[in-house]
Amino acid sequence: MKLTKDLKQNKERIKGRLPIKKSFDVIGRELVLGQKLDAYLIFIDGFAKDDIMLWILKVLQSLSPEELSVNVISSLMKQKIGYIEVESFSDIKQMESMVLAGAVALIIDGQEQGLLIDAREYPVRSPEEPELEKVSRGSRDGLVETVIFNTALIRRRLRDPNLIFEIKSVGKRSKSDVVIAYLRDLADEKLLKEVQDKIDQIDVGSLVMAEKTLEELLIKKHWYNPLPTVRFTERPDVVAAHLMEGHIAIIVDTSPSVMLLPVTIFHFTQHAEDYYQNISVGTYIRWIRFLGMLAALYLPPLWLLLVNNKELLPEFLQFLGPKEPGIIPLFLQLIILEFGLDLLRISSIHTPSALTTSLGIIGGLLLSELAITVGLFVPETVLYMAAAGIGTFATPNMEFAMAIRIFRLLFLILTGFLDLWGFIGAFLIMFIITITTKSFKNGKAYTWPLIPFNAKALAHILFRMPIPKIGGQNKK
Repeated sequence: MKLTKDLKQNKERIKGRLPIKKSFDVIGRELVLGQKLDAYLIFIDGFAKDDIMLWILKVLQSLSPEELSVNVISSLMKQKIGYIEVESFSDIKQMESMVLAGAVALIIDGQEQGLLIDAREYPVRSPEEPELEKVSRGSRDGLVETVIFNTALIRRRLRDPNLIFEIKSVGKRSKSDVVIAYLRDLADEKLLKEVQDKIDQIDVGSLVMAEKTLEELLIKKHWYNPLPTVRFTERPDVVAAHLMEGHIAIIVDTSPSVMLLPVTIFHFTQHAEDYYQNISVGTYIRWIRFLGMLAALYLPPLWLLLVNNKELLPEFLQFLGPKEPGIIPLFLQLIILEFGLDLLRISSIHTPSALTTSLGIIGGLLLSELAITVGLFVPETVLYMAAAGIGTFATPNMEFAMAIRIFRLLFLILTGFLDLWGFIGAFLIMFIITITTKSFKNGKAYTWPLIPFNAKALAHILFRMPIPKIGGQNKK
């Protein structure tokens, strides 16, 4: 639908598409330019910058009739509206999308074109350090819910003309801004084309949960597979580092999390803290993290297996197992503690920060101590589940930590019911799910560089390499 020279007709068409006077925040403002031409201003209250709009109105209303004699739109763009982002339009649908996104539209009687002034300002918080990705040293800024701020934080770290931010609109109703970020000379062209095509083909009303909704629309995965296939981060330095490795970042407006792809399982075991410490300390931290994740997965079910089959234990490990069993079987004790840990974690999310310490003391200390005192639990089950919980919290990626929880629960259930064969069965199920999980169509297996084996790449995962050595691989 195109603009006509009849302002009254244009206003009726626009009011048919936008709820002017029906929705209090959609504003239609009538004004006269140079005491000669009627005009109409359309904008969303709360998005438009008040000071900029006051200045633009002052300029428009102070124009003389002579200044509006010929080429009104061109004259306003080039000479009168001295604002940075101004463009002309003739399509009402384009105007509608831009106004709903926060721009200001100006239409003038007798003109088949209008002006779009990008004088929007979104409510935004300051870029604080992400709660889930804190470091002891390093930058304290984090991504926010406004896409243009996020691209600026990334561009600040990569001042490279090859850094491209492609913007797309997704969602018939939400029309969410989705940005694809990549380094033109490092990103895989085939992968990039696939990501672009998949986003273009998305047919959905709204990205209700922002990047998480987009992930499930892009990647079809079996419901029983808890393993994450993309990585989320709220740190701009992490995004920049992945872009330098040839990854693609997807930024969704209204979310502080950036989606990184393609990834393998080992991307979820690394943290920015490794690189903000020196090489030996970073390697040590990485190994401790690996041990913590292995303990989180195997410690409780392996202890249960060995205690139920003491003949498998060597002499020096015969001390394992309770001297006096509790009222509840060991298997059920571990399951209850597993649910208790998750319940405590969920409760802490919904508890005000001032009370989380109290919640931890009540849930972690008092309840477990009382359960041991009355004979419901034995101390060892609490000990090993607490150690597994610490290992889970040491996992740097929340989605991967939840996958470890699900697999640990599988191990506990099958080991409790089927003993040794259950443990072996759980291991085979986990192995099959892991080995069949696909990375995002990049030709690499999800388990690379362990399967298929690549010694050099695996060494980069096990050891924190010097930054000059890593950076040298990405030079032009």
